[in-house]
Amino acid sequence: MFISLLFTAAVVTAAPSSSAVSVSKTVPKDAASGILAPFVSFSIEFSSFPDFAGNKSKPNRFSNQLLDNLADLQGVKPYIRVGGNTQDFALYDPNLKTQINGTVVPSVSSDYPYIISIGPSYFEAYNTWPGAKFSHGFNLGKKTTAAMNTLISTVPLACKALSNGNFAHWEMGNEPDLFTGQVRPANWTEQDYVDEWLSKTRIVQRQLSKACPDMAHGEYYKYLAPSFAGPSNRLNPVKTWQDGLNSDNDVGMNSMHNYMGGADSPGVTLAHTLMNHTAVIKSVANHVAVINNLEENNLAKGVPYILGEMNSLYHQGKPGLSNSFGAALWGVDFNLYCASQNIRRTHMHQGTDYRYASWQPIETNKTSMGTKAPYYGNAMVAAMLNGGKGEHNSNVQVVNLPMTQETDAAYATYVNGRLARIAVINMQEYNYTGTDAASASRPSATYQFHLSETPSKSLSVQRLLANGTDAITGITWDGWSYNYELKGGNPVRLSNVTIGQTVHVNSKGLVELELPYSSAAILNL
Repeated sequence: MFISLLFTAAVVTAAPSSSAVSVSKTVPKDAASGILAPFVSFSIEFSSFPDFAGNKSKPNRFSNQLLDNLADLQGVKPYIRVGGNTQDFALYDPNLKTQINGTVVPSVSSDYPYIISIGPSYFEAYNTWPGAKFSHGFNLGKKTTAAMNTLISTVPLACKALSNGNFAHWEMGNEPDLFTGQVRPANWTEQDYVDEWLSKTRIVQRQLSKACPDMAHGEYYKYLAPSFAGPSNRLNPVKTWQDGLNSDNDVGMNSMHNYMGGADSPGVTLAHTLMNHTAVIKSVANHVAVINNLEENNLAKGVPYILGEMNSLYHQGKPGLSNSFGAALWGVDFNLYCASQNIRRTHMHQGTDYRYASWQPIETNKTSMGTKAPYYGNAMVAAMLNGGKGEHNSNVQVVNLPMTQETDAAYATYVNGRLARIAVINMQEYNYTGTDAASASRPSATYQFHLSETPSKSLSVQRLLANGTDAITGITWDGWSYNYELKGGNPVRLSNVTIGQTVHVNSKGLVELELPYSSAAILNL
């Protein structure tokens, strides 16, 4: 059930906890670089890609509609990175009649297959989402004759599938910083990785020169790299650049991965792990350190830093946390904070039956097909970062606005140097089941902003709402539902959610916004 949370007697207004936050009318000089359009993008598990995209005869129209919704909100359709653990398991079978054949090995994971064959029709999936651009991941993990044959055989298939204006990047291997001591010797070094990466990427280039010569050089021959699991694992990302990762000048995006923690790690909760701005700052700080180190050493110059794979909790998320409205609020805070810290794009990882997925693309015996809570967070981030239509028509910068409580976060978006929007996120836990629901009222908090040189003006309000932190259904963005069961993922405006609110900037430039606990909103100038 969808319930309007803002105008019931249950909302109790709290007094402002601090003085108004000052927001400059023009972009501050120390602001981060502009984001890449599209910023809101996705990473899809290699073995799950056929489920998400379909094939020529049966494209997945539900997935495509959800991507089109985000294109409408942010101005550009999300980029899709196809990769993950299973790209390093996949072997090519030219006689396979289906897109993919996978066998789950529970001792490895129950969430994705470990023994994988892909057939020629696998690559049809790259042409089912008009307007999307893709990165294709090659197998680096296996060092066998079959793996080498797979690389040589699939380059022509991949490049022809991605020669229709839908190519973004190549990728060679997923999280090779975790190979050491597993699929590589314990003494495998950064230089060993770079040498192997260069050897394999040069094989790709030679194959491209034969099959798709126009894609063997320039902007059509670029990689996501090094695609490490994190900045501080067994291999040092900065050292890979020092050791010659970009010797061939073919790294298009300096891609790293990030998760807030593990689904099975002790002490992981919504309140302390996800709905916590301090935890977000701490997680992103590792990447900021790498960005600063690369800059100080004049490495990776001109190569944007992105998160090529990220989400809430690794091991595909935790039920009740990663699939909840609280995770949607985390997604807003995390993505906007990344944008404020020179992380130029994020790809939120998806997979069939994954607990943190933004949507389930097909019906399975584990998960119902449908739009999940995190997608609504994707929608708010997309709306916050809209810079106009087109990849090269965007000049969007994001500034983190300091708040006093770690359950609060706020951001300012500047388009072409001028203040365009303010986002506010309340991450104070409020569960609509249990003891919170037994209370007679749902608390709210009031936020004040001082907008220099913006007196006496009305600002429109768009809200991200649900019944509470633990909600997994009944979620809306600006009164819109994107549920599969309503109209196949098409936007549906709900009549029982209040929209069209405005707040007024007074003669002194002060504006006040009220948010129920566990909700978020955008103020549009």
